Amino acid sequence: MKIRKGGPDDVAAVLAMFDSAIEWLVSQGRTGQWGSEPFSASAKRVEMVNGWAGGEGMRIAELDGRPAGCMTLGEPVAYVAAAPEPEVYVQGLVIDQRFHGRAVGRALLDQAVAEAAEQGVDLVRVDCYAGDDGRLVRYYESCGFRRTEEFKVGEWPGQVLERRVSAGSNA
Repeated sequence: MKIRKGGPDDVAAVLAMFDSAIEWLVSQGRTGQWGSEPFSASAKRVEMVNGWAGGEGMRIAELDGRPAGCMTLGEPVAYVAAAPEPEVYVQGLVIDQRFHGRAVGRALLDQAVAEAAEQGVDLVRVDCYAGDDGRLVRYYESCGFRRTEEFKVGEWPGQVLERRVSAGSNA
């Protein structure tokens, strides 16, 4: 697996990743996270991905030369308070479901921790959907993150998680 900086040329691939994730979630009966409509059909979501691609924080994981996942690093999202110390914040993480089970998400999260270490930062945080069966929260925990604060955006339940760089993969 190769992880590289992403940019405007990756927008179509990242939107396709989100579309594949939504299709997979819908097939599981799990529409609470992103709904059931393709990500690419929402002007607001397309604008968000374009914004990520225009910044410095987009990372693309490639397997066999094909985009397999995307992570974006930056400031905490508006509904999450900034940490009282320097941090690397994972604004978004998605994998193309064709690569499900190949540890793409885990590799991207490890990349966030490695970049934090390079910057001398000890804290990596992420937020995620905490509804349905809680599988997404447990996924982040399996990647070395621990739960911190819960939040809601309207009726959408969320969870902030953190991982300490100094603790390695064991938060």
